Amino acid sequence: MDIIGYIGAICIGVILGLTGGGGSIITVPLLIYVLGINPVIASAYSLFIVGTTSTFGTILNHAKKLVDIKIGLTYAIPSFTAVYLTRKFVVTNIPPVLFQYNNFVLTKDLFIILFFAVIMFLAAMSMIKVKKTPAEKPREKSSLLLLIPINFVVGCATGLVGAGGGFLITPALVHFTKISMRNAVATSLFIISINSLIGFIGDVQNIEINWIFLLKFTLLSIIGINIGIYFNKFLKEGQLKRIFGYFVLTLSIIIFSTEIIRLLK
Repeated sequence: MDIIGYIGAICIGVILGLTGGGGSIITVPLLIYVLGINPVIASAYSLFIVGTTSTFGTILNHAKKLVDIKIGLTYAIPSFTAVYLTRKFVVTNIPPVLFQYNNFVLTKDLFIILFFAVIMFLAAMSMIKVKKTPAEKPREKSSLLLLIPINFVVGCATGLVGAGGGFLITPALVHFTKISMRNAVATSLFIISINSLIGFIGDVQNIEINWIFLLKFTLLSIIGINIGIYFNKFLKEGQLKRIFGYFVLTLSIIIFSTEIIRLLK
């Protein structure tokens, strides 16, 4: 792992600690484009890296009484169920070639990368547009019930690309509950840790894992999340999320354009 990989691993943790999501958005492209790892394996590694790092972040935030366990479990159950089922039964059964017409070939790896770019774009828009929900706004039970199928769909999508889903979970927590952005970030890490690690369990039986690399990379991300959580208290709510949203938007466009150009050559 070169110097860019080391720096990237730390940045993943910092982003998770600051925003409660977005770690996988950096992890997957870093593993694929910088470290040259196969997209399917990269998505599996991402689940372990983000999940383990988020677990350490959750422990730190729980000590500060920032994690709402009840809300976290309510949101996590339909989501991690979908993530596990997707990793276990869907990803492994996608054929190597999805579509072919003359010289145009849509492979499994290309599909995952393009789908991930689309998810990144949508996540970026949600982060840029997210607004703090007034604290006095009451919870809507119908909205919470509606989130069960929504979270299941989110789990399917994030399971496919190897993401924890925090870039979607944090805005949802703020919008549909009374908790503040700071508590939403902490609770989002709790949900991400469950989603990602359960999703990774669905991969362990299907792929060969380089544990030495994976644990080394994850350790650096854990160092990063400690840094991110420390600096989180100095930032205004939502400020970093919008900045990061623009960064993700740019990255999604670059990845999508790069793969399309490669495909058309």
